[in-house]
Amino acid sequence: MEARLNLFGNPLAEKFLRYINSAGKVVSDSTLPTATQDLVLLRASQINGCGFCTDMHTKDAAAAGETAQRLHLVAAWREAKVFTDAERAALELTEQGTRIADAAGGVSDEAWANAAKHYDEDQLAALVALIALINAYNRINVIVQQPAGDYQPGQFG
Repeated sequence: MEARLNLFGNPLAEKFLRYINSAGKVVSDSTLPTATQDLVLLRASQINGCGFCTDMHTKDAAAAGETAQRLHLVAAWREAKVFTDAERAALELTEQGTRIADAAGGVSDEAWANAAKHYDEDQLAALVALIALINAYNRINVIVQQPAGDYQPGQFG
């Protein structure tokens, strides 16, 4: 399997990805907990069917010390007892922010209020940015059919 477009060999794609990666650095350097960031990246990627990002974020989270149990249960987080209330709020916001077209009105006031109980304003800004960012990455990779499975933890820095 090969991608429809070589994102790493096309000058315009490379330039665009450099900018989007810079935005990602702002989020990764924020005070939003790294474990929460990893869960958000993985859950949005699962929802969007992005094999490349699901592979990458599962491997990066595991390399950072995330447990296999939690990684396996992200897709069923509502029924899992292994996530904190704050993580659950972030996962709910991620799902609603990723599935905007599925719900009239987008993200509910309840989901926002619940996230706001657990995260300060800067963390909320980082969470919103992260959800938007991973959805952009997912869409790029799904459109070009970027193959999954070969990613090595930390491959992109």
